[in-house]
Amino acid sequence: MLDIAFIRQNPDLVQAAVTNKRQELSVSDLLAVDKERREGIASIDAKRARKNQLAALVPKASKEERPALIEEAKAVRTELEALEPKMTELQKRFDDMMLRVPSLPRPEVPIGKGEEDNVELRKVGTPRTFSFTPKDHVDLVTGLGLANWDGPRKFAGGRSYALTGMGAILEMAVTRLAIDMLVERGLTPVIPPVIVRERALVGTGFFPLGREEAYAIPADDLYLVGTSEVALVSLHADDILDPASLPIRYCGMSPCFRREAGASGKDTKGLYRVHQFTKVEQVVFCVPDEEVAEKEHYTLLGNAEAILAKLEIPYRVAIACTGEIGLGQTRKHEVESWMPGRNAYAETHSCSTLGDFQARRSNIRFRKEDGTLAFPFTLNNTAIASPRILIPLLENHQNEDGSVTLPKALVPYMNGVEVLRPKA
Repeated sequence: MLDIAFIRQNPDLVQAAVTNKRQELSVSDLLAVDKERREGIASIDAKRARKNQLAALVPKASKEERPALIEEAKAVRTELEALEPKMTELQKRFDDMMLRVPSLPRPEVPIGKGEEDNVELRKVGTPRTFSFTPKDHVDLVTGLGLANWDGPRKFAGGRSYALTGMGAILEMAVTRLAIDMLVERGLTPVIPPVIVRERALVGTGFFPLGREEAYAIPADDLYLVGTSEVALVSLHADDILDPASLPIRYCGMSPCFRREAGASGKDTKGLYRVHQFTKVEQVVFCVPDEEVAEKEHYTLLGNAEAILAKLEIPYRVAIACTGEIGLGQTRKHEVESWMPGRNAYAETHSCSTLGDFQARRSNIRFRKEDGTLAFPFTLNNTAIASPRILIPLLENHQNEDGSVTLPKALVPYMNGVEVLRPKA
């Protein structure tokens, strides 16, 4: 959410952000509603002041003056009764439009429509050349007995799965490896709630535009989160933070849930695009300074890359174009891991800076040295997301007999198991 004063002063700049981010909003319409709202507030305030004035004058008025004052008071009250509902509706329209105003992309973000316009920055590691025909992760998982495919789909529907045996251990191993690395780097681990009120999703920018992706619990007016970012940011909703506490750095681990409403018929096989997954997320609060935020951004990105290095997975880093960054993001890097089964790089991580977008919406502030209040910046990054990360992990480390040799960094988390072998 941007400051309305900034929008009034920079309508063309904000409209360009709307267009480049492929959002649907007319800034001129927003400003028209804002003008009408401000005029309405002024009118109501004036009438309320007159109403109070008349209430004080009537008891003191002479017998001759009183009837006119009483009539005027009735007229003012009638006008207020007609104006206030209209003002409530106008304020609701204004608030809804403000929630759809995007953050401005940073200058380095390329303008583009889709992922084909993302700009590759670097490749790390070399995709393996196999001396045999490699299997995709579905065949590997099945042969190794790491998942039950059919059972869950009977009672939970499509895109469902159950990691079993060493598959369950493997997910716990990669998530624990990620958490241990982040804790060593100074992040505070958190296991947050995954069932939240609507305000948390609005505050973090996932609503109103992403409503169709969320699972709702109508009986309790609650929702399941698609990332622990929602809870980690909302931990400080309505707080005034101690400036000495900044930066605050969290790593949250939680189950996550997404309807994948926009992916009907896409990636329905295997573990790539599922409804339920486990994720370790990094979230940072820092002072509202672009240089500080940039440093935090690249630190988070470096953490994710370090985890991939431990897992010995080749990857590439790209800066996402305007059409691929979300409503609140001012900058986003995508990390794509090499997946031999797809013969392509595919997204496994993303790293985002959001400026004060989430802090404004969630009313998170801190007190500056001069005593005034300001909104901190927030950032987030995927440290690890499973089961998707299991795809490149298994495919890149497979052997001709269908076994998988685990990276050395994972072995201690696998109770000493170095090789996953096919079931008889």
